[in-house]
Amino acid sequence: MEGTRPERDPGDGGDEVSRTETDATADPTADPTADPTAEPEPEAAEPDTAPGLDADAPDGAEESADQAARGLRGRLGGIAVLVTAVVLALAGGLLLQQAHALRSTDGARNHALTDAAATARVNGDVSSALAKVFSYTPDGTDATVRSARGALSGRAAEQYAQLFARVRAQVRDQKVTLSTQAVRVGTVSLRGRTAHLLVFLDQTATRGSKKPTTSAAQLSVTAELRADVWRIVDIKAR
Repeated sequence: MEGTRPERDPGDGGDEVSRTETDATADPTADPTADPTAEPEPEAAEPDTAPGLDADAPDGAEESADQAARGLRGRLGGIAVLVTAVVLALAGGLLLQQAHALRSTDGARNHALTDAAATARVNGDVSSALAKVFSYTPDGTDATVRSARGALSGRAAEQYAQLFARVRAQVRDQKVTLSTQAVRVGTVSLRGRTAHLLVFLDQTATRGSKKPTTSAAQLSVTAELRADVWRIVDIKAR
């Protein structure tokens, strides 16, 4: 009859439509143009670089390393300053200890090193005394003896008396004139009322009409302060 459409067999094409719809919904991302018989491409391998070991480190890691290095240098600098301070403190303490030791030792009590006026006085008294007791003329031996009594004491006075007694007669007979001068005097120690000196003498002797002869002598002298005068108590030839 005109205008009447033939009925479709429900079995014709129905399964194909269903399969097509099913395949379409099975993988919505599948490429419709892909060959269904082609083998799937292998998945891309993941990089071997472990997290945190990437060669191209971010800028934040470099800044952290720089900060750590600066911190280490700062700590080392602080340690160096502390060590220097400790060394200086120890050195200062050692110097103070040595200074205290010097003040409390014999060197500090030796006024020959610290009292210039006292040293000059003992040098002057001893030099004058030696010049008097070792200078004489044929007619002036009595004056020499008197000078020795005022300048010498103790063992020095005894030694001088014995020595001068032997030469006194020769001085008169041979007309000997002796002149003595202390050219160098050094006070080795000056402690309290006792001084030890080293004295260098120049002596000129004349016998009668003969030419004068000169000689040098070196003496170790011990002097003591008595009645505000330094008197020689011991003389030793060197």
